[in-house]
Amino acid sequence: MPCEFTLRRRVEFSETDLAGIMHFSNFFRFMEAAEHAFLRSIGFSVDLRGIAPGLCLPRVHAACDYRAPLRFEDEVEVQLLVARKTTRSLEYLFRFQRCEGKRSHEVARGSLTVVCAKRHPNGRLRAAPLPKVITDRIKVAPKALIDCGSTP
Repeated sequence: MPCEFTLRRRVEFSETDLAGIMHFSNFFRFMEAAEHAFLRSIGFSVDLRGIAPGLCLPRVHAACDYRAPLRFEDEVEVQLLVARKTTRSLEYLFRFQRCEGKRSHEVARGSLTVVCAKRHPNGRLRAAPLPKVITDRIKVAPKALIDCGSTP
């Protein structure tokens, strides 16, 4: 059962700001791309309609702490770790590593919490259990892996 996933990509010019660094909001896009790739890697999608009509995965918390900038054409690895799993939610930890040859350097760390919710005809969302078929394939990362490098 997977508890981690790594997505590697380059910073595109359109993802940078006037200062020439990756705009802070794009770190959240990278986290979302890593989450979607993680779910695809275990045979699912963030779109649950195929396995659980009426359920969705809204975000209830997102955060990112920045330690160093990323610039156009920097290669970055986004490591996703499943930090917590409950019957109704998943919490991910993300580590952003700038790849510099054989070395890497952590430039940011983020987190994302998603809950499973049932969509009602009136548009309201109400918390619901995550589909067992998904939770059976996801494992929480070992504490040692989550705590690894937790101090800047």
